[in-house]
Amino acid sequence: MNQLSIIGPTASGKSDLAIKIALQIDAYILSIDSLSIYQEIDIVSAKPSADELSQVKHFGINILKPDEYFSVDIFISLYKNLVKRCEEDKKNLVIVGGTSFYLKSLMQGLSKLPTMSQEIKNSVNIQLKDLPACYTLLSDIDALYMKNINKNDTYRIEKALLIYEASGVTPTKWFELNPPQAIIENLTIYNIEVSRDTIRERIKKRTSIMLEMGLIDEVCRLEKKYSRLPHSMSSIGIVEVLDFLDGKITKDEMCELISIHTAQLAKRQQTFNKTQFDDIISAPLEELEGIILSKLPLVNGNQTEF
Repeated sequence: MNQLSIIGPTASGKSDLAIKIALQIDAYILSIDSLSIYQEIDIVSAKPSADELSQVKHFGINILKPDEYFSVDIFISLYKNLVKRCEEDKKNLVIVGGTSFYLKSLMQGLSKLPTMSQEIKNSVNIQLKDLPACYTLLSDIDALYMKNINKNDTYRIEKALLIYEASGVTPTKWFELNPPQAIIENLTIYNIEVSRDTIRERIKKRTSIMLEMGLIDEVCRLEKKYSRLPHSMSSIGIVEVLDFLDGKITKDEMCELISIHTAQLAKRQQTFNKTQFDDIISAPLEELEGIILSKLPLVNGNQTEF
């Protein structure tokens, strides 16, 4: 099993290119998109259509409910399981998406966690009934680690407390003693180059299409079923629609703000991709397919391995 990655800002054409390449090289596709992982968030996430999903087997899409917690740990576990699946099915792998932080995490790896007995887990569960007390305890013993953790972030507070209880040292000390190990090495990364003016135009057009597809109705269904509390409900496209439904902004202002905030996200993605990866191959979308395929040997017109 061999693999490559295609990254780029939102609305740059990553999904279409990934499908074209996957069909050529007999590959599965792993999505690295922080919203497509959720079921029912379809229009907001600009998830691949049913037709596109049927062309190539996709993973990392429609895995969790919108009110379920998602983290890098879960993504890495998903990746590891998919690698086994690819090897069993004799498939290659194309990793594609806009949340390049997940790709960076695969390349950097995560630190191992201490062994946690059931007794420790039970003890932590009891302590978590008083979440403020747990947050205060952890902040007192490890202010450095806790400074970026919200006092209501149950998942990360629980993880920090488990590390402390199981290891007897602070999370900061634990991670110093157990540095991360790379999970994936020698991955060729292809980056889509696109001007900001082009991205803004594509985003504006996509926002209009999302509205026609039923964006407002989708957000209404999500709010009714899951409330506004889940982290996924604070995403671009959802927040603006909720403000419109609350009467804070007009429909035109809602569309404009979605476009503006999405363009700002695209700018951050471009900056991250340029600064966080070494030796990436960048080119405009219309050139990148040829560049990728030129580096992969074809057999009888079909890609078998690379």
